[in-house]
Amino acid sequence: MSRQKSSSSLKRKCPDDRGRAVKGRGPWSATVYGYLEMPSNRSTSTIYQFYNCRILKDGKLQREDLWIRDGKILNPEKLFFDEKGYADVRIDCKNLLISPGYIDVQINGGFGVDFSSDVENIEEGLSKVAKGLLAYGCTSFCPTIVTSPPEIYKQILPRIKLRDGSSEGAGVLGIHIEGPFISKDKKGAHPERYLKKFHQGWDDVLDTYSTLEGVKLFTVAPELENSSDVIKQMVKRNIRVSVGHSSANLSQAEAAVKAGATCITHLFNAMGPFHHRDPGIVGLLTSHKIPKGVTLFYGMIADGIHTDPAALRIAYRAHPRGIVLVTDAITAMGLPIGSYKVGQQEFEVTLEGRAFVLGTKTLIGSIVTMDKCVKHFLEATSCSVEEALDAGTRHPAEMLGIAAQKGTLGYNSDADFILLDDELNVQATYIAGELVWDKVKGHHGKRTIQRKTLS
Repeated sequence: MSRQKSSSSLKRKCPDDRGRAVKGRGPWSATVYGYLEMPSNRSTSTIYQFYNCRILKDGKLQREDLWIRDGKILNPEKLFFDEKGYADVRIDCKNLLISPGYIDVQINGGFGVDFSSDVENIEEGLSKVAKGLLAYGCTSFCPTIVTSPPEIYKQILPRIKLRDGSSEGAGVLGIHIEGPFISKDKKGAHPERYLKKFHQGWDDVLDTYSTLEGVKLFTVAPELENSSDVIKQMVKRNIRVSVGHSSANLSQAEAAVKAGATCITHLFNAMGPFHHRDPGIVGLLTSHKIPKGVTLFYGMIADGIHTDPAALRIAYRAHPRGIVLVTDAITAMGLPIGSYKVGQQEFEVTLEGRAFVLGTKTLIGSIVTMDKCVKHFLEATSCSVEEALDAGTRHPAEMLGIAAQKGTLGYNSDADFILLDDELNVQATYIAGELVWDKVKGHHGKRTIQRKTLS
């Protein structure tokens, strides 16, 4: 029996809706022309087949079924030919799109929670945000801790634990530390009184944070003295380094990349403006000094407020492979207009959806959600749907070095995915193959999408 690899050939070898072996359907019968009962499924785990869908795979939307077992994406060819197995449960997706779940690598809080100030209830706050994100298709995130006094870091950081996503909420991939080793000239909403420099290099890091366990991403201003040595130490500990909140010139930014930095924190925001004789950090997008084999990633807050659509288009067209959509969301995400707190700063949200430091016109993060970022990016750049989805899924996973497990629908990856309509509205969110949110019932609950169970 030949092992044809096209999706159409695999579909011809599926059983009918009643689960019978059908004449001429290959591995479903002992003989090509015989009519036999379906053989026993060799797997002891339930196998799910999502059909009548288009899935995002290898950068393309493909008319193909999605197979799940034990919380992982399953290779159907291996199932058919090697195991002689079949689907236990078939789920009709009604022609929806299936994309990997969104990954937000920069989020300060939401739903009334601030990761940098809710010290006493940090675990409860994380759970609340993780649960709330499911409705917006976000299946994993990096809680971001902004510039704070050392005692805050020492209380909060040890209590943020990495965890897998589930029906209880999106997974925590690791902590993003943003501050206090940033430029006072480009501090944005970060309180200047808590900013620090590397007087003693790595010792300053340890004195400030006490522990780096669970830290996945670290933002630093590369013009700070001794920053290159600190970057190298971070990289040795498998912590991604991002340059941002900085007045660095291009040479200083390139030196940081040479030391191991691979990311830019919210491009254009809180950094020196582009200049044709010295483009600063923005110049990294087209720098010829990026080491061979290194992909430079850059976050962008695609909320239509932090970055003009024209700037978003310029960055995307200059370096489409590196764009990572982030929310930079704060306490007020998911809440009405009013006054709130993020870190050590109070802020207010206006009718236009802008969040300013109280009494100023300084932006202090966004109240946007990942699904809206993806839709705005698609509209602003006229990129393909696949490229827009990749910017919120595959790229952030690659940035964090977890692309084998997250941000993909490749075989044996985690079955964290979302169902979308053609306007990219989230219809359902799955984590490890389990339905954790669906639009029909408007809450986190049991599977409601129509399914057929094979007898």
